[in-house]
Amino acid sequence: MALMERIDLDALRPFVQFQTSRSGGSGGQHVNKVETKVTLVFDLEAATVFSHEEKARIRERLRNRLQADGNVQVSSQQHRSQLQNKEAALEKLLTLLAGALKTEKPRKATKPSKAAVQRRLDAKRQQALRKINRRKDWL
Repeated sequence: MALMERIDLDALRPFVQFQTSRSGGSGGQHVNKVETKVTLVFDLEAATVFSHEEKARIRERLRNRLQADGNVQVSSQQHRSQLQNKEAALEKLLTLLAGALKTEKPRKATKPSKAAVQRRLDAKRQQALRKINRRKDWL
């Protein structure tokens, strides 16, 4: 099953809390009286969507974003409406979780080609000749 199919918004919603506050920056009267900034708090420990191994991987990869109680906090204030900022914060959370759960392919060690080795050696010879030509003749 694909990762983004498994991470379903409806399955995550019971473990998500939204907090609103006034957004920073310019905007005049509207921004001074309306709470459009949205902070999303995701309770990772209580989430039943992920297995213990997946939670451990998320904790490891998102350790800089975890709060002391194990919650993941994401905020958004890029839009003028609270609803759009809620959706943007949810998208950020999904992107973070998908990135944390993605497994990296192991790198295959490869040998440099003969042509690449030859080019490197030729460049070294050229550089050595340049340095030899710069020397003063002391005799």
